[in-house]
Amino acid sequence: MPKRERALQSIPPDVGLDEPTADDLLGLVARGDEAAFERLYDVVSGSVFGLIRRVVRDQAQSEEVFQEVMLEVWRTATRFDPGRGKAMTWILTLTHRRAVDRVRSAQAASHREEHVARLDPHRPFDEVSEQVSGLLEQRQVRRCLGFLTGLQRESVLLAYYQGYSYPEVASLLGLPLGTVKTRMRDGLIRLRDCMGVTG
Repeated sequence: MPKRERALQSIPPDVGLDEPTADDLLGLVARGDEAAFERLYDVVSGSVFGLIRRVVRDQAQSEEVFQEVMLEVWRTATRFDPGRGKAMTWILTLTHRRAVDRVRSAQAASHREEHVARLDPHRPFDEVSEQVSGLLEQRQVRRCLGFLTGLQRESVLLAYYQGYSYPEVASLLGLPLGTVKTRMRDGLIRLRDCMGVTG
């Protein structure tokens, strides 16, 4: 049975099958309903990503924060209290907090680097060169991630940036393990080719 149909079947009859609200779906997600999470993802993703993009601005970092937010929604849905407000408000509050945290973290890292540079302006060339090389490599990885399909990018980010195992990635994305492995392999090949890695 397709997941969309399963999502519809998991919604209580009194909710109304046409358009379940974010509140209805989040309640089901809190009970571990993966199909409802897929529906919720579709319902909120535009607003969530839009808010992140406005705060973070950087496309690659915005995509990372978006994945973090959606994972947090999945993990913490049980904390949502419908008596205190709407699901969308709860999700966007969580989103804003994550996005601001990312901006503050980036600013703090930048300030630390500037502070160290002022304290020790005579750092060896090799150290400076290594840092520049590392920053360039990070930018190249982010650029190359843009050439992956959405599923490839999600799989790679979950596995390599969030530390999830292949079975956990498959579970989070609601896909068969074999599909995730194939997408991951294809994505890593694309990344390698984009970055000019040989061997």
